[in-house]
Amino acid sequence: MKFETKCLHSGYKPENGGPGTIPIVQSTTYRFDSCDHVAALFDKPTEYMYSRFANPTCDAVEKKIADMEGGIGAMLTSSGQAASLCSILNVCSAGDSFISSTCIYGGTVNLFSVTLKKLGIECIWVNAEASDEEIAAAFKPNTKCVFGETIANPALTVFDIERWAKVAHSKHVPLIVDNTFATPYLCRPFEWGADIVIHSTTKYMDGHAVQGGGVIVDSGKFDWEEAHRHNGHFADMFEPDESYHGLSYKKEFGNAAYIIKARTQLMRDFGCYPAAQSAFYLNLGLETLAVRMDRYCENAIKVAEFFSKSDKIASVTYPCLKGDKSYELAKKYLPKGCCGVVSISIKGGRAAAVRFMDALELACDEVHVADIRTCVLHPASATHRQLTDEQLVAAGIDGGMVRFSCGLENIDDIIADIEKGLAAI
Repeated sequence: MKFETKCLHSGYKPENGGPGTIPIVQSTTYRFDSCDHVAALFDKPTEYMYSRFANPTCDAVEKKIADMEGGIGAMLTSSGQAASLCSILNVCSAGDSFISSTCIYGGTVNLFSVTLKKLGIECIWVNAEASDEEIAAAFKPNTKCVFGETIANPALTVFDIERWAKVAHSKHVPLIVDNTFATPYLCRPFEWGADIVIHSTTKYMDGHAVQGGGVIVDSGKFDWEEAHRHNGHFADMFEPDESYHGLSYKKEFGNAAYIIKARTQLMRDFGCYPAAQSAFYLNLGLETLAVRMDRYCENAIKVAEFFSKSDKIASVTYPCLKGDKSYELAKKYLPKGCCGVVSISIKGGRAAAVRFMDALELACDEVHVADIRTCVLHPASATHRQLTDEQLVAAGIDGGMVRFSCGLENIDDIIADIEKGLAAI
């Protein structure tokens, strides 16, 4: 099926006479005929048994997202942060390290540099524009994976997936890519060498700001055995898991070892699984994803061009805008568009940015992005407030930056609102 068709039909197949849309299985438990049946599931969990880590409604949505990304399997989480966390913890333990591009979401920066550090896991920061040699030089013997963001939030730099994947694979570790802003409609990182993809489904996938969520998608393509032979990493993909009575993930589940391990170990213990109702709402957003992304991109390029003509704007960052530093990478990875988010830097810094935002009437000032409605945020005061000045610079953020997230309103109304904001500066 083509992508637009997958949005509507993947994941759930109605039975004859069954409901036409995904049913909401609002139950924490599932009943069995025998004690032996339940006992067998605690040795090899292959059926629903408790909704802390698996649910039929969520399962259907997981299958849809995996199909949309071209992966072998997926696991929903309660938030995008939970997806980022579990994607790393599934391959890293205390005493390990991983490499991340500096141009990623501020909340993820804090997760990696503060919280994971407390757990004994080191994040090695590398500039997104570093050369292959500089990236390779950052590796340590204990480095287990590499992380990047397709379109950085809010710097909007485009991650060179293919190049970073080649370096990661030369060191026999997987590349994890946060594909939140692009969505699989605009970019499918697996086609460029990524091994694991994550999303904050709270953003474009949901699209309506009604529920938070995240997802991890496994390509099923990373060769864990080859990596283990070269550097001794990832033994827990093969060695018996004593918490499941000696289960070997690679032996039992083959190419799906990563995503099954994430569910049976991390989701079992952390329980950061979404409710069936949340998955149902997410599916409603997924059904219109392709249609919405076209409109977001159409509005955003017009907004970016309008901002670029104002003498009150110091700079405009939008990868599909000619002259943008990521323009060539955007043509390669994002030929259908670059999402609906435009980052601007207003002359006059923080004070001018605040006046601009407070004068807007249509655009909402909210801690959100990728909404169906136009919204704005001052990253240095909000999502990236916890970062140091040095980290802000590394993430491409200054005091005058405003993240402008175009919604699906008529473009004339969006432009008219921007004019009100600029008039207040």
